[in-house]
Amino acid sequence: MLVVNSLDVQRTLSFGTLIAALRMAFSNDFGMPQRQMFHLPAVSDVDGNQDDSFAVLPAWNDQVMGVKAFTHLPGNPAKGLETLASKMLLFSRATGAPLAVVDGTQLTFWRTAAVSALAADHLARKDAKSLLLFGTGKLAPYMALAHACVRPIETIYVAGRNAEKVTATVNDIKSQRPDIDVQGVSNPELVIGHVDIISCATGTAEPLFTYEQVSAGTHIDLVGNHSRDRRECDSKTVLCSKVFVDSRLNVLNEAGELLIPLSEGAFTAGHVQGELADLCRSEVKGKKAGRNTAEEITLFKSVGTALSDLVAAYLVYENIKAESLRV
Repeated sequence: MLVVNSLDVQRTLSFGTLIAALRMAFSNDFGMPQRQMFHLPAVSDVDGNQDDSFAVLPAWNDQVMGVKAFTHLPGNPAKGLETLASKMLLFSRATGAPLAVVDGTQLTFWRTAAVSALAADHLARKDAKSLLLFGTGKLAPYMALAHACVRPIETIYVAGRNAEKVTATVNDIKSQRPDIDVQGVSNPELVIGHVDIISCATGTAEPLFTYEQVSAGTHIDLVGNHSRDRRECDSKTVLCSKVFVDSRLNVLNEAGELLIPLSEGAFTAGHVQGELADLCRSEVKGKKAGRNTAEEITLFKSVGTALSDLVAAYLVYENIKAESLRV
């Protein structure tokens, strides 16, 4: 059984190959039960409001089976520790034999961004050239680079609460895509009405923007929240957008962006137009799905799917196997 570390994940993945693998996987048959999120009581030496959590995500297809487990402890940075820790365990679908244990933390960055980019490839306008990125965490550069892989992005704006982190994120993106104009913005409200894509990867509890600030034709991507009482956009944005999700089962169980307007009685589960799998399967069948007009606002909400972890981990495993055969 292979033990795959974070450096191996980073070295063997690319957004082009990962997005293509995800597109195929979501088009075909797979199994993916509801992911299990367990919110943990505080331990004696931390603030009782930290909202620590532990999650288990199983999935399978005709090639491989797997389960990802991760922990999310928001109080860890104050102790000099990482907020997220994760591992992915892979088994052969044919024999049930264990194949690999893969670093799930690095994997999560890649698959989260790639899933958003795959959704944007269906939902963002084909001529989308500008992106506003809310967030300066480790996931943020991945989100920008993935979207730039599926759309002709020329300008990226980065917004965050900490000016130093904004600068670091800008420089990280620039180092990998020097052909794109990347700028930090201290007042995102000045540019939000002029961008083609808004991508949010934050830990905010309150909306980052309102519907009135968004222009017609914008695509909105929300990945930062998986708590029932938190959200990255307001209710009106959800109500007035064409909404797609990575998984109805998970999003309607976890995501405040949809659950809060549901509780207000202004939104129903039927408002969700479809899942990522619906978009990919329609594409295979040659049917039109996703965006229909240049003016409509589209919105994709994801909380993370086990299938995307499975696909990314198996791609890493296959790439490492291929490397060993070439030696």
